[in-house]
Amino acid sequence: MNLNYPIELIPDKKAGGYTVTFPDVPEAITEGDDLDEALLRAADALETALEFYTAAGKALPKASKPKRGQHTVRPCAQACIKLGIYEAMRVQGVRKSELARRLGWHMPQVDRLLDLHHASRLEHAETALHALGRRLDVAVA
Repeated sequence: MNLNYPIELIPDKKAGGYTVTFPDVPEAITEGDDLDEALLRAADALETALEFYTAAGKALPKASKPKRGQHTVRPCAQACIKLGIYEAMRVQGVRKSELARRLGWHMPQVDRLLDLHHASRLEHAETALHALGRRLDVAVA
């Protein structure tokens, strides 16, 4: 699952800084006083926008291939894992109650696992992915 989304950086010639938009996620828009701040805020804006999709039970937008030299932004690693669990559930038609049953968990545990802002344990995410017939592959670049 690719969650590296290309961004458009629009310089503000009058005030300085940048506006950041995501061609694949139109709900995500932010700005920063310089490039570093704009990129940092872009990750937060992306996570927030993707939460709208999960709350509505919608498919996550596909990340397009970036153009040469185009910046990309992705959610933090933990959010990527949680979004992977969400998308696997959505594709398979597995509801939270079914995942809780498969794992022998209570519903609040599944809710926390899918909450992008809750610090879940990695082994819980791996267990949930296994219950969905998926696995977690990690790469450091």
